[in-house]
Amino acid sequence: MSYELTGKLAEKFDTIQRTESFRIREFVVEKTEEVNGRTFTNYIKFQCTQDKTSIIDKVNVGEDVKVYFNIKGSKSDKFEKTSYFTNLDAWRIEQLVPSVTKSVTDTEYIEPLDTFTDNANEDLPF
Repeated sequence: MSYELTGKLAEKFDTIQRTESFRIREFVVEKTEEVNGRTFTNYIKFQCTQDKTSIIDKVNVGEDVKVYFNIKGSKSDKFEKTSYFTNLDAWRIEQLVPSVTKSVTDTEYIEPLDTFTDNANEDLPF
């Protein structure tokens, strides 16, 4: 199952080569939400593995992003103790560009709609 999260890129780390055939890269997204007039900020750490470690290259810290990820869990039985790990594996990231709204200034003139038709007094065909 795939999930997505929108926030601001807070930090990105270098790629780490764990073994000869496995590499990993982590990054953090800041997610701010307002609930009942209070603001809550969470820092969510994601990881990318293998060929996905480069998806974060094109994004700069401070930019708004949408991260697509999977939740993965694993179990480890080492030293006679069982441990569980949860990872957020990012597989796609999009930069979110703020929308630009064009406003009408004093120098622009918008012509009224009724002046565009030469036959304003004729009946419509329907």
